[in-house]
Amino acid sequence: MDAKQLIIDGKTYLGIEFGSTRIKAIMIDEKGTVLASGSHEWENQFENGVWTYSLDAVWGGVQDCYSDLLKDVKEKYGVTVKKYASIGFSAMMHGYLAFDKDDNLLVPFRTWRNTITEEASTKLTEAFNYNIPQRWSIAHLYQAILNKEPHCKDIAYFTTLAGYVHWQLTGEKVLGVGDASGMYPIDIKTGDFDENMIKTFDELVKGEGFSWNLRGISPKVLSAGECAGVLTKEGAKKLDVSGELEEGIMLAPPEGDAGTGMTATNSVGVRTGNVSAGTSIFAMVVLEKELSKVYPEIDLVTTPDGALVGMVHCNNCTSDINAWVNLFDEVSEALGNKVDKNTLYTTLFNIAMKGDPDCGGLISYNYFSGEPVTGFDAGAPMFVRKAEDSFTLPNFMRMHIYSALAALKHGLDLMFKEEGVKCDEMFGHGGLFKTPKVGQSIAAAAMNTSVSVMETAGEGGPWGMALLALFADYKKANADATLQDFLNSSIFGGNKGTKIAPEKDAVEGFDKFMDKYMRGLEAEKAALKM
Repeated sequence: MDAKQLIIDGKTYLGIEFGSTRIKAIMIDEKGTVLASGSHEWENQFENGVWTYSLDAVWGGVQDCYSDLLKDVKEKYGVTVKKYASIGFSAMMHGYLAFDKDDNLLVPFRTWRNTITEEASTKLTEAFNYNIPQRWSIAHLYQAILNKEPHCKDIAYFTTLAGYVHWQLTGEKVLGVGDASGMYPIDIKTGDFDENMIKTFDELVKGEGFSWNLRGISPKVLSAGECAGVLTKEGAKKLDVSGELEEGIMLAPPEGDAGTGMTATNSVGVRTGNVSAGTSIFAMVVLEKELSKVYPEIDLVTTPDGALVGMVHCNNCTSDINAWVNLFDEVSEALGNKVDKNTLYTTLFNIAMKGDPDCGGLISYNYFSGEPVTGFDAGAPMFVRKAEDSFTLPNFMRMHIYSALAALKHGLDLMFKEEGVKCDEMFGHGGLFKTPKVGQSIAAAAMNTSVSVMETAGEGGPWGMALLALFADYKKANADATLQDFLNSSIFGGNKGTKIAPEKDAVEGFDKFMDKYMRGLEAEKAALKM
């Protein structure tokens, strides 16, 4: 059946993801082929000391994104979209959206980007004996309680951004397990929130006299493939302002961007992992067993079907590279020889491959903002060299790519070297991997693990969410299918990517760079006092 007929018959699948700077929609067929897309650019606001998005921006943004998708469908196929086989919504994980019994938002949405919950994060990590990062929903909730914020007594429900959107469109207060694992800890055996930690939290706040308990204000946790409700009549109108979309469409469990990234890179199986490298960078490895102790640098989350994942998340990645490329762009313009920006990036990245394995002794810190993995609440980008170091353009560019991966490597080394975690293959996606082989080969050296980049890597989280919507429909006829089996057999079977193994000299060079990098963190601390 051709794409036009699939769309008319409602046999397509829709994934929409709320990213930090863009809301994107992807429509696919039953093989995962992208048929149409739409997007909407948006930005968070810093208001009263909090990074936030307004609910008006959420709905105006998703409506514009969906309208853009419909426009793409109309231009390509000349038809109107009335139904889908299944829909799914995903969003940046963590954060805090709290509502009262009348469904009113109690305080502005507090996003993952906020670092205002250090006290709560520290106390909960100690109480749970489980790493609770500042951006997790439970840290935001407990910090509000510690701050004696008046709204806490009125909480009837709290959730993530994806959970909120899903609830408004279906009436269902549910969350996919991957996104739920960024609210507070999951018990891998039950696939639900950890009951012992719920009891511990309720005990911690017992003296506050709240009428609620943690379980009662939390979403129900679902696994990939389960039906998470259907689109209501009101929900259809809220998404599609044209009024063409029909009610009754099945929705997949709402997920976080970590889970959709794992799905989009086929890294949901044990001993697989993926690294997403853009403005920020994070890497996830599906674990064979729990870690032996708590590491503040390692978050424990889950795949969309509930397998344990070790995750290292760093705030900084490509911003400093972009700043230097912009400087070179200014030089080319000043010389009257303006170069296409993509050509400039490609040229400079390829030049980096000619640099020394240890970057000739050059060191840089790409800290546009704080970097908790290495212990920084604030940052200052910095380039450092000694007079005897080899200051060449290849070493300079190679150093900046190393720096983009350095904090991540520090966290991953705890898993690989301290805990003996095994990862057979990492899948790379994001801007750092755009130039063929460069970021990929350097990432392989950083992690001492083969790194693959799939042909579909550019599709990203919205495509991963569309695949999860497809999997929910697939499960109706294939009840025993696992997410890994589905991805292997139905989606990635014929997909050819490029795989690069780590080179010994590069691995040793990166380790040498890291030794100097870690010792030089004292200089970064000093720079912050300037």
